[in-house]
Amino acid sequence: MILRAVLCGCGAMARGWVKAIAAHPDLRSVIRFVGLVDVKPEVALALAAEFDLEDVVIGSDLDAVLAETTPDILFDIVVPAARRDVVATGLKHGCHVLSEKPMAASLDAGRELIRLAEQAGKLHAVVQNRRFISGVRRIRRFVEERGLGELTGIHCDFFIGAHFGGFREEMHHVLLVDMAIHTFDAARFIANKKPLAVYCHEENPLGSWYRHGAAATAIFELSDNVTFTYRGSWCAEGANTSWESAWRITGTRGTLLWDGAENFRANTVASSSNGLLREPVPLEIPEPANPRQTHGHASVIADFVSAIRTGRKPETASDDNINSLAMVFAAIESARTRQRVTI
Repeated sequence: MILRAVLCGCGAMARGWVKAIAAHPDLRSVIRFVGLVDVKPEVALALAAEFDLEDVVIGSDLDAVLAETTPDILFDIVVPAARRDVVATGLKHGCHVLSEKPMAASLDAGRELIRLAEQAGKLHAVVQNRRFISGVRRIRRFVEERGLGELTGIHCDFFIGAHFGGFREEMHHVLLVDMAIHTFDAARFIANKKPLAVYCHEENPLGSWYRHGAAATAIFELSDNVTFTYRGSWCAEGANTSWESAWRITGTRGTLLWDGAENFRANTVASSSNGLLREPVPLEIPEPANPRQTHGHASVIADFVSAIRTGRKPETASDDNINSLAMVFAAIESARTRQRVTI
């Protein structure tokens, strides 16, 4: 079954989506682009030329392009402020919609999109591509198999000096809204716990080239007495972490360290050790249960396509992903009020 697709928002992020589809044999054989939409049609034309997308309708009016092409899927890659209208338009035209993160610019808008998708009988999901990488999948399996005993804490550091230019440098709460949601979503996935409350401090450090909120520190309370802490900055120069953050995961049996790239280390302790500190004993960290779920954008798009074909719910369906969005907006509210906020 060929799925006809329109892509809305043809800027830099769109290149990653189209490249992932083109490089994945199971996706390029079933997805056919029939339309490209951007407020600047020349940007859509450039994307079509770069990827040899022939016979596609190009325009700046999403409603008109959807009416002309009657696609099965709308790929929504617009800026967060435009997301609500784009998703609602896609659902109105009978499309399944896969959105860039965050799923909405507010919790109320997120709830509205869930309701509209239910009314339309269509899928709406979010590209949380960073939960579809090998490291996150390995840790989730290790935690599920009780490699650390009972989970007690997840602690993440994200420090990168990123000079994007463009809309990010003008955003409010830029780190929490545009980047921290990746780590929040991955932590929620790894822990498989419900977020309950947060205390967050947000700042725009001296020397920041962002308009607002380039750094934040948050403490989340998760269900079953698990704590998740996040320290992050997008204007910390000189010693970048991985884009996936640096992780320390603790349990009743030991600790796992991951640098966000290729370096993993997990230890328990020797029960026979004496003295103040016990002797560490290495633990083996298993490979992901399903390697097909470790290819970032390609894997999350493939999961979405599979859900359309089978009728099941995609892993990043909006009615689940709103829990990650709720973590973001609770952190923002806590930073604003300087109070603990329940989620």
